[in-house]
Amino acid sequence: MKKLLLFFICLSLFLQGPLFAQRGKWVQYEIRGEVLKKESLSFSDSMEIVQFKKELFKNLHQLGYLNPKLTQEELGKDSLFLFVNTGEKFEWVSLSSGNVEPVFLVKAGVDLKQISGKPFNFAEVARIFDNLLKSSENQGYPFASIGLDSVRRTDSKFYASLNLDLGPLIKFDSLNITGKSKTKREFLARFLQIRPGDAFSQKKVNDGIRQIRNLPYLRWAGEPELSFQNEEATLYLPLDDRRVNSIDGIIGFLPNELEGGRMLVTGQFDLALYNVAGKGRNYELHWQRFNQFSQNLNISALEPLLFGSGIDLKASFSLLKEDTTFLTRDFRLDFGYRIGSGSYLRFFSRRQAGDLLAVSGLSEAVELPEVGDFRFNNYGLGFEHSWLDDRFFPRRGAIAGFEFALGNKNILVNTAIPPNLYSNIDLNTLQYYIMGKVEKHFYKNQKWGLMSRVAAGFLDNPNLFVNDLFRLGGLRTIRGFNENFFFANNYIYLNLEPRYYFDTYSYFMIFADMGRLENQVQKLPTDYPYALGAGFSLETGSGIFNFVYALGGSNAQDFALNVSKIHFGYTGRF
Repeated sequence: MKKLLLFFICLSLFLQGPLFAQRGKWVQYEIRGEVLKKESLSFSDSMEIVQFKKELFKNLHQLGYLNPKLTQEELGKDSLFLFVNTGEKFEWVSLSSGNVEPVFLVKAGVDLKQISGKPFNFAEVARIFDNLLKSSENQGYPFASIGLDSVRRTDSKFYASLNLDLGPLIKFDSLNITGKSKTKREFLARFLQIRPGDAFSQKKVNDGIRQIRNLPYLRWAGEPELSFQNEEATLYLPLDDRRVNSIDGIIGFLPNELEGGRMLVTGQFDLALYNVAGKGRNYELHWQRFNQFSQNLNISALEPLLFGSGIDLKASFSLLKEDTTFLTRDFRLDFGYRIGSGSYLRFFSRRQAGDLLAVSGLSEAVELPEVGDFRFNNYGLGFEHSWLDDRFFPRRGAIAGFEFALGNKNILVNTAIPPNLYSNIDLNTLQYYIMGKVEKHFYKNQKWGLMSRVAAGFLDNPNLFVNDLFRLGGLRTIRGFNENFFFANNYIYLNLEPRYYFDTYSYFMIFADMGRLENQVQKLPTDYPYALGAGFSLETGSGIFNFVYALGGSNAQDFALNVSKIHFGYTGRF
């Protein structure tokens, strides 16, 4: 009995499936006339059928059938037959420029010859109208209107001309900062290219609002507004200053074991000042010294919009002293220019100087050492484009950039090395490098996100030295290793970092880093370093505290707890 009951239940469920599937409506439509088509479709409700009819007529209109006829017939509650007669096909014979100047058409990207003799298409006409109106509002006429004039119809053919009413000429009056920012209005006007007396441009306004997101020292305190009065436009920007200036330092005093009676000063100092004097000037200083013989210094200064132009000038200097092995100095001048709202193009000139420090015992060398003396003068370009929602604390979007440089490398003859070792090498050669990086932020919801980054670099020269090579390892590249742990002439690495946000700018994270490195100078086997770890970033009232625990493994380091790395620090912001 139970088996029989179970059979009827299963049979009932099996039969109900098709019944539920048939609750929708079947539509069979047939197009007649110059277009022939026949098809059967199913829809879940009558609203979908109404939408289908609209799309069907829209497609016929775009083909030039402006007056299709529809008849329909219902057979029962779930079947509908549609019969569509396309009717006569209309076409443009001529759409003339009317009162629109030819130069204006060119600026708007409109070519009226492209639609002559073609089927009448509402979408194409709307596109022409839209292009002309956008061009008008970017040339000082935000209240322009457009229509067709002298419309004639001969049988199925149309003749018309454009009629553009530009309205009053509007010019920019001023740019006002309504928030609490100390940024100078003159600087921001030049940065956004919105100057009093210039013709109004909606594109400049839109691009300018997007560019402000790329300035880490400003944030929106409200929505920007436009005011039109007496044929003048005023842009109101509610901006506040963001606390991004930072100072961070650790100073250590240790007994100098090599020089008795003296103290050894070690530590780290970082200073970053943004938007100095409200004119967009940025200054940075970074210094590190963790033992007696090694230290690193980086200094940079940015002067935006040099002499009132759209060009930025940045000067930077770096010095790296690697224990008693070598000393490298790098001086660089960058000239940058903004292209659009998120693109930045740089041209730069760079001089690198490397000097060998440890020369004892080299007088008996039979081959050149891995570290050498050289001067490398190079010129290059860089490009960067940002889609980030926030340049300083991104949650979604991406940023991509690359840098390429080419120049002459001059190897200097060191008098402590036998001169015959230089006889078989070319002292003046061409050297180049290319680097690229793409960073993408995924935003799942308010709590979860993912930061991913891939970076690569390639360096080429017939006579490379160790002090020529890229330096990798540490918190900003491959974690789980000391800073600048690796030397490489080409590299690629990937960072993956899922994040859990417990506050706007505070989060826990885990990460995985992996890479591929080559060091042909020291003839090392290809290395595939990797790292795993976890940490957090905590925003406080006066700064940000970061803590990262990482384990890294490579050819030169075991993946073990006793060599794990802890990166932590507090950056005060003001």
